[in-house]
Amino acid sequence: MKKNTFDEPINRLSTGSEKWDALEEIFGVADALPMWVADMDFAAPPSVIEALQTRMEHGIFGYTMRTDAYHEALRGWMERRHNWKINDDWVVFTPGIVPALSIAVQRFTAPGDAVVIQTPVYAPFYEVVRGQDRELMTNPLRFEDGRYSMDLEHLESCLQTGRVKMLILCSPHNPVGRVWSREELEGLAALCVQYNVLVVSDEIHADLVHERGTHIPLSQVSEAIADLSIICTAPSKTFNIPGLCTSNIIIPNASLRESFTQGVKTMGLASISTLGAIAAEAAYNGAEQWLDDCLAYIRGNMEYVQEYVAKHMPDVGIDLPEATYLLWMDFNKLGVPQEELVRLLLNEAGLAFNDGTVFGSEGTGYMRMNVACPRSTVEEAMRRLSVMVNQLNKQN
Repeated sequence: MKKNTFDEPINRLSTGSEKWDALEEIFGVADALPMWVADMDFAAPPSVIEALQTRMEHGIFGYTMRTDAYHEALRGWMERRHNWKINDDWVVFTPGIVPALSIAVQRFTAPGDAVVIQTPVYAPFYEVVRGQDRELMTNPLRFEDGRYSMDLEHLESCLQTGRVKMLILCSPHNPVGRVWSREELEGLAALCVQYNVLVVSDEIHADLVHERGTHIPLSQVSEAIADLSIICTAPSKTFNIPGLCTSNIIIPNASLRESFTQGVKTMGLASISTLGAIAAEAAYNGAEQWLDDCLAYIRGNMEYVQEYVAKHMPDVGIDLPEATYLLWMDFNKLGVPQEELVRLLLNEAGLAFNDGTVFGSEGTGYMRMNVACPRSTVEEAMRRLSVMVNQLNKQN
């Protein structure tokens, strides 16, 4: 595949795209550049499109099972990309990772139990805990010398309360872009084993690491933590097919898996989408080079933003993430209150970024920017942002 394929803009307006068509409903403006939700503006890999077209010609879309070929594709991908050998019977289907998180909270904790999350973090983590009458306990990440890390001492103080039954891990981390080191994961795993705390690990961005092989699936850290782990994976972010609602939840522990599976069935979520199954199998089997090219293009976008900001807006902080296509941008030096920052970006710059505070109070002064889009979109965003920041600096 030619790498410049990613340069070609695709008009997504009037396609029912949440990213593009829901701007006015969500942000109150209709003409901003949408660079928020984790949804690429790239077409899915050719292997996926071809497989879907073939199935469309077949014309029947009845109830679908996960075939041996589907499992073989998933196994092969996990072994090639993550050096992780999984068994077919470990895999439970759900239509998305957020439903899986919610089911796990429901099945393995009780009202009043505490669940730990490491903030700032993906907003639905808060919702699946608070929305089910569980106590939300935060273990904020440390930020030192421009780098985020786990605060394991604080985590242990949370676990020592005896109220914590579950930790929801984000690995790689969204929004800060960390790929957790083996040392960090070993430390977290040891604490969770010691205090018998179940870990539900959201690893949806595992394939989007910028140095191949750096992501370590949590259950690979030790047999003990594998026995206490629910690993949530999906092809959705990797191949830009979130609308096909296909996730693979990997649970080595048979007892946990049986209970989780019952929860999925109780919620009526066990049936896999016909087109989702076709797309996932085709992606895992035939889109590896596409992904490598896509990641290289995204990295180029990130480096462009970093260089542009350093030259034209040095008060805005950018540290390149180790994974994802999301930039965690620090606007604190501008000295603008968060609400005003959001207003300026939307109404003055015409940019729809994610407000950093939706990831937690630690996101004050930050915005999250999605750069999985053509370079021309990134260039226009930087032009708009620099005009806004420079006007703001002149006023101050």
